Amino acid sequence: MADFAQPLLEQDADSDPFRQFEAWFEHAHAAVRAPEAAAVATADAAGRPSVRMVLVKQAGPAGFVFFTNYESRKAQELAANPRAALLFHWDELGRQVRLEGPIERVSAQDTESYVRSRPRASQLSALASPQSRAIDSRETLERSVAELAARYEGQELPLPGWWGGFRLIPEAFEFWQNRDDRLHDRLRYTRDAGGGWRRDRLAP
Repeated sequence: MADFAQPLLEQDADSDPFRQFEAWFEHAHAAVRAPEAAAVATADAAGRPSVRMVLVKQAGPAGFVFFTNYESRKAQELAANPRAALLFHWDELGRQVRLEGPIERVSAQDTESYVRSRPRASQLSALASPQSRAIDSRETLERSVAELAARYEGQELPLPGWWGGFRLIPEAFEFWQNRDDRLHDRLRYTRDAGGGWRRDRLAP
């Protein structure tokens, strides 16, 4: 079992939650296979929730960015209710980070830059997959990928106009540190009236 002896105390935590996240993310990079993986929770117009894992590709004061098909279920829910929550769970460190806030689409330029950075196979999959919609078989997907690969052999792949990024702009953070006595540490940061951050300790 991992040793979760490192407490999370106010005097050790940064007053800026973005810097605190950056410090924890650096630790996670050394200990976790995919520290950028996070659960993103959305809700539709009727308030029915859903959750799934995404890879957060940018994290900082401008927000937390993940990419998806704009015709997917999550994108449809974000169009109807443009707020979301993210959860990073780094079990090897006994840590979680929760974020909540409004969502906006990233620019087309940001999307293109990210798409072009992806392996060609991933670009082909994004072009071929009608994400979140029912399909008749895996073979249909594989055939679509093969057809696209043949059609654009030796050429740059087109950008899927239905695919792009979302940015969550945090209004609240919670940093959670496991303690073996179950008295876990929870520090919550919320925006204050002056645009800064207020920090509170939550009971576990």
